[in-house]
Amino acid sequence: MAGGVPLLAAAASKASGLVTYSLPVQTVILMTMLMFVPAIVLMMTGFTRIIIVLSLLRQALGLSTMPPNIVLIGLALFLTFFVMQPTWSQINRHALEPLEAGTVTVTQAIGIGATPLRTFMLKNTTKDATAEFLRMDGIKKALPTAAAIPMRVLIPAFAVSQLESGFEIGFLVYLPFLVIDLLVAAVLMAMGMMMVSPQTISIPLKLMLFVLSGGWLLVTGTLVRSFS
Repeated sequence: MAGGVPLLAAAASKASGLVTYSLPVQTVILMTMLMFVPAIVLMMTGFTRIIIVLSLLRQALGLSTMPPNIVLIGLALFLTFFVMQPTWSQINRHALEPLEAGTVTVTQAIGIGATPLRTFMLKNTTKDATAEFLRMDGIKKALPTAAAIPMRVLIPAFAVSQLESGFEIGFLVYLPFLVIDLLVAAVLMAMGMMMVSPQTISIPLKLMLFVLSGGWLLVTGTLVRSFS
């Protein structure tokens, strides 16, 4: 290159009205994106809602370490993959496969791949959360379409919405087990068995009712359908 300018310094060039990048710069962009994969899985998918509900379920059963954290996280990850599979299929078909074929650049693939993910997040983000973050971002005028919402607004609004949804579903899961705890405590007090811990009786009862009613299928099925 003339003047001894390094390749990376002149990586960006304009062709056909679009900014394209050289292969080294595209590689750097791709590697940088891979560093954000954990954050994407946590904050831009249904993982947050799922892990909150599963954690509250464990507490409702009165079990502090069973199932272990690694089991809950693994189940949450696979449920997340199941829920996100249609979205990721679109990303793979429209962004990753053309990128491998060389028909689009890395930056173009990022823009194309963000569209299905944006659609998923918009469907699972409350209007109140979106409006609040738009207000905090200083966007006061009404946006023409939902697709015009900036990602810097959509991502935190989606994350907060997932937290709210997770606690709402978790409350509904927690409530019947709380009733069992109260009933057991009331019966023990009526019988004068003050020295017996209510959890000694309630935990086996809750486990029996949960297993007999197919609780895991009910909870996981409710979680998956909540994203539909």
